[in-house]
Amino acid sequence: MDAETFELFRNTVRRFVDERLIPAEDAVEEADAVPADIIAQMRELGLFGISIPESYDGLGCTMAEEAAIIRELTRASIVFRSVIGTTVGIGSQGIVMDGTEEQKREWLPKFATGEAIASFGLTEPEAGSDAGSLRTLAIADGDNYRITGTKRYITNAPRASVFTLMARTAPDVKGAAGISAFILPADTPGISLGKPDKKMGQKGAVTTDVILDDVVIPAKNIIGGVPGRGFKTAMKVLDRGRIHIGAVALGMCDRLIGMALTYALERKQFGGRIANFQLVQAMLADMKVDMLTTEALMQSVAAKFDAGESVSLECAALKYHASEAVGRIADRAVQIFGGAGYMAEYKVERFYRDVRLLRIYEGTSQIQQTIIAKQMIRHAETA
Repeated sequence: MDAETFELFRNTVRRFVDERLIPAEDAVEEADAVPADIIAQMRELGLFGISIPESYDGLGCTMAEEAAIIRELTRASIVFRSVIGTTVGIGSQGIVMDGTEEQKREWLPKFATGEAIASFGLTEPEAGSDAGSLRTLAIADGDNYRITGTKRYITNAPRASVFTLMARTAPDVKGAAGISAFILPADTPGISLGKPDKKMGQKGAVTTDVILDDVVIPAKNIIGGVPGRGFKTAMKVLDRGRIHIGAVALGMCDRLIGMALTYALERKQFGGRIANFQLVQAMLADMKVDMLTTEALMQSVAAKFDAGESVSLECAALKYHASEAVGRIADRAVQIFGGAGYMAEYKVERFYRDVRLLRIYEGTSQIQQTIIAKQMIRHAETA
């Protein structure tokens, strides 16, 4: 879309966040669910299709544009973003990047409208950060595969129409080389879900186990039609996803800083507002610096991604910095609120719990550090 159209879209999303999502936050927290009418409005706005190419009925946003929209959206509770997150990101992008033309035409238009919701099945009880050790097996049986295993903490599993599922198709091959990516419709016989997980935060964002008991899937449902490439697909998807998470963190930075600054200007102690106290000012300044450095890094990485540059190191750096920075900002926001910040009636307490997951999912901070360091070493050895 052209710049003027995009700006109109962004302003529409901003109004939707201010007028509809932020006022609904308390109800979502209490009910542990996002209302159906809000999900319908997200469909109408086209939010499910921001990362789907225009040729498949999506909005075709660049990475920089997607990041800007996600930043707007996550000024409201991160739970609303979770409704579209897996479809916009890791659930659909494997098909966008590596799918056959037939696979793209079947699924991408449905994702774009929100008719179908995609989920991503990688993590297992014994395979999280070490994704190459996954145990879910897909055994060839004529023109089909039979899949058995369990996936854990799968976001949007109860809402999903289809899973982008990682399974081991070459059981004798250790590590990543024997893994394939499947397009697995959620209504396939043999799929069942565990009970919804009870989490520290992010109430309304649903995660469950996905249990696969001799699930039969056609071999043509392997993404790209070629087995053994699933791990490479997953890593490409996660590179893009890490820029997306940087934008998620940045939107939450904006909201947290806004809440902390407003409180500091209103709260009176020792005969004056606490915003005038130098130690409070120091915390506010540190929060702003964390936000600005995250913003600059995200804009730089997104631009390089859109230019087609190799940015795996930079994506890892962004995800690491952004998720750690928003954690620091949330902690300082609670500190500025003082005792009130520890009370559930204030939203800063909720945001403090919600941001904690950003340092874990889509690659922990420690995994990002490892990726960064290994690439630094590789570059030095080949220079």
